[in-house]
Amino acid sequence: MNLHTLSIANVNKFARIPFRALHTTQSKLQKITEQNTPKLRQEFVEKLKSGPDFGDFIANKHSEIIVGENLDGKSRLPSWLKTQIPKGKNMVSIKKSLRKLDLTTVCEEARCPNLNECWGGGEHNTATATIMIMGDTCTRGCRFCSVKTSKTPNPLDQNEPEKVAQALAAWGLDYVVITSVDRDDLPDYGANHFTKTVNEVKLRNPKLMIECLTPDFLGNPELISMVANSGLDVFAHNLETVEPLQRYVRDYRANYKQSLKVLTIAKNSNPRLITKTSLMLGVGENDEQIHQTLVDLRKHNVDVVTFGQYARPTKKHMKVFEYVHPSKFDYWHKVATDMGFLYVASGPLVRSSYKAAEFFIKNVLEKRKISNPA
Repeated sequence: MNLHTLSIANVNKFARIPFRALHTTQSKLQKITEQNTPKLRQEFVEKLKSGPDFGDFIANKHSEIIVGENLDGKSRLPSWLKTQIPKGKNMVSIKKSLRKLDLTTVCEEARCPNLNECWGGGEHNTATATIMIMGDTCTRGCRFCSVKTSKTPNPLDQNEPEKVAQALAAWGLDYVVITSVDRDDLPDYGANHFTKTVNEVKLRNPKLMIECLTPDFLGNPELISMVANSGLDVFAHNLETVEPLQRYVRDYRANYKQSLKVLTIAKNSNPRLITKTSLMLGVGENDEQIHQTLVDLRKHNVDVVTFGQYARPTKKHMKVFEYVHPSKFDYWHKVATDMGFLYVASGPLVRSSYKAAEFFIKNVLEKRKISNPA
């Protein structure tokens, strides 16, 4: 008898055993399991959400870790990073106007935690909004940014400059930040569109202060100068992080030296401009690297610097390396101020345009009024 014959014989042998009782038991078990599966699954998911993450396993190699229990009573998000739910009349008004004119704000696209304070006016009633022009789709793919990307975004809306000016005239803002996606698909990278938008806004409201948070225009001096002389008050371009982490954090077409060059060209082409940049902390930088970045910024005559905590928009984006304690932000505020920056904003919830009106109006303009009385 060969092996094949043996296997067939065994099958026939076991096939003769009655399975009625076993089948009945299995059916009952299956029914009970199906009824309880959603509840059990939900309970398990909730335990996973509230329990330790992978970093906790690494940091506590020799400790017992139980799903559903936080280590040392710690929550995933530090208390200093929790904010109020956006609300208020001014916010509702701005949102309605945006939808009506088909405009985009980076406040919403980037899921900014300070939307309530900026749009609502804050404690000093100086409302700020950040309009994002040239569409909602970027040609670059930085690892920290939640704005969607494509090599071929939609064509520019040629009526957008007028729409932006119309909206801002109705909002009654003190200060506006105009930013944009990168448009590497355009011959001028969007510089003319940026300039037209500023021109239109100033035409309708000459007293409105305008900050432009610009792309790098691939370092083209002519295009940078065009935007710098468009009528804006503040020229902002973000370094985002320290030099060693540039390639990890930003798109490959952006780089540290090019961003410094952009800020320098803007200042040289219009010395009266306030130049500004922003750094995210918590992406893996160290103190020495941050200090060197500040030294480089001062060498390039950058006036304003802001520090904020990197917050991961989705699981598809780079992870938070560290939640930096507020005391560390206070430290960098002092260091940067002592180095001679015109103004420094530093805190876990600070973003590049966070409460920009208050910072600019109360600190920069007032200093200028004292220095140059009418």
